[in-house]
Amino acid sequence: MGTSSLEDLKTKAFWKACLAELIGTGILVLIGCGSASQGNLTSISLCFGFTVASVVWGIGHVSGGHINPAVTIGFLITRKITIARTLFYIIFQVIGAILGALLVKGLFPGAGNLGSALLSDGVSAGQGFGIEFCMAFILMFVVLASVDEQRTDKGGSIPLTIGLVIAMCCLCAIPFTGCGMNPARSFGPALISDNLDHHWLYWAGPIAGAALAALIYDFVFAVNASPEKIKGYLSVNYSA
Repeated sequence: MGTSSLEDLKTKAFWKACLAELIGTGILVLIGCGSASQGNLTSISLCFGFTVASVVWGIGHVSGGHINPAVTIGFLITRKITIARTLFYIIFQVIGAILGALLVKGLFPGAGNLGSALLSDGVSAGQGFGIEFCMAFILMFVVLASVDEQRTDKGGSIPLTIGLVIAMCCLCAIPFTGCGMNPARSFGPALISDNLDHHWLYWAGPIAGAALAALIYDFVFAVNASPEKIKGYLSVNYSA
């Protein structure tokens, strides 16, 4: 039986994991958005990819290295974490993103909009939602495929794999939406720079995309996917 939300809250490891998510998300915003305020498409995309890979390598053994509320919700849907862990991870991720944005503002001269994810001219809110949905879907699908413990064909580095998919999505979507793909990463710079127009889509799109990817991977593509797994979905306890 999995650990309950109440039991989860009582452990030292839980709070250490929350702190890891705060620090990891703060680093993501500091480095990624710091580069976004000065660099070009290629350098920004590579910087986000390298940063995510490095952070996941650094804190993955502590918290799983989510650093993204959409990914955290995907892990909740696949019953890999408790509801309490989900809520606190998101809170700490958002705090980390705000702190990271404050560092960008204070440390980097001419940071402008602090690397906020914004819709480009000619991109509608609906298109922006669709782009953010698709990018988060791809990210979540690859993350779950990478951490599927029952796969026997895996090789190489999980953090590097995740970093590569981040860079790939950034190369595609930055010119249109800034490629938020991560509600916390989008919120911190947007709040501090007061760029909250259409900000809802940077939450709704990634969360919806990650949620759908989690369901599809878990019920169709996971090694242990089966009709029985679908039938028992609502009755299975959430694990830590």
